[in-house]
Amino acid sequence: MSAVIRQEENRLFFGDHRLAEKTKEKDFSFEGGSFSVKTYNEITKLERNEQFVYESVPGTTVSDFEMTGETVSFSVEGDDSAEITLGLLPETEYKITVSDKDFGTMKTNLGGKLTVSVELGDGKKVSVLAKKA
Repeated sequence: MSAVIRQEENRLFFGDHRLAEKTKEKDFSFEGGSFSVKTYNEITKLERNEQFVYESVPGTTVSDFEMTGETVSFSVEGDDSAEITLGLLPETEYKITVSDKDFGTMKTNLGGKLTVSVELGDGKKVSVLAKKA
C-alpha cells in the first residue's frame, strides 16, 4: 500500500501536504483507470489515464475522493489555504459546496477546468462537492 495513494472501497485517498520533497506514484489501478499522483508541500496533482483530474497549490492531503458522471466530492486538508483545480466536463455549470456552505454555481472553461479556493490550516479539514447543475 502506497503512502501517497490508496483506495478504500470506492474512494481514493491521495496526496501528502507534509512532504518536503516531491513524491510520485504511477499506474495505480482504480475502477478501470490508471492513476498517477505527484505530491509534496507545494503541489498535489492527480491524473487518470494521463488526463488531468485534480491539482492543488500548495499541496494538500485528499480523502474520500469520489467522481461520478454528475459529481466530484472529497475532503481536503493542508497547512495553508489552497487553490484547487478540478478536471470536469467542458463548458458545464456546477453547483459548488464547501463544508456544507453553498458557493453558488460556477462554469468550467473550454478545457473543463474549475478552480475553487478553500481555507485550510491548523488541522482544518473541509469537504468539497461539485455537482453538475
